[in-house]
Amino acid sequence: MGIAKRLTPLLGLVALAAAACGGGSSGGTQKVSSQSGGGGGTVVATKSGSNGTYLVDGKGMTLYLFKADKSSKSTCDSACASYWPAYTTTGTPTASGGAQQSMVGTSARSDGKTQVTYNGHPLYHYAQDSSPGDTNGEGSTNFGAEWTIVAPNGTAIEKGKGSGDDSGGGSRGSYY
Repeated sequence: MGIAKRLTPLLGLVALAAAACGGGSSGGTQKVSSQSGGGGGTVVATKSGSNGTYLVDGKGMTLYLFKADKSSKSTCDSACASYWPAYTTTGTPTASGGAQQSMVGTSARSDGKTQVTYNGHPLYHYAQDSSPGDTNGEGSTNFGAEWTIVAPNGTAIEKGKGSGDDSGGGSRGSYY
């Protein structure tokens, strides 16, 4: 019974996403992206938590990478993008805190928007994260591959493997 209660809202989201994807190109993408003030750029910053230090947007919302993305081109659209909205920008993204400016970039999405990338990985929010620092999407395997939070060195932080230090073993989290 507990599982059914938790799945009911998700099933509703799937139905909404499927309906939204029926025809238009603006489809089921939720607008979660954080635009910083000033020049319209987008901020990639860092936050420390139980899984170590990881990337967040300018409002402190967790950023994720999708292991199905094998390049800077996103493979998450339509229904996927309703759960995992792309972190988009209309300006030049910048780094803050422990994020490295040299790793911040952008990539064109199939919907015509510009997605922020980090170390070549497209970045996403998770629709079920409602407060800064939430990491509810960490370790999810929605849409055929794992979703993970991102370390400042640009690698995936595997669920439960953070222990507060993201400086070691860079190749374990990398999928390139």
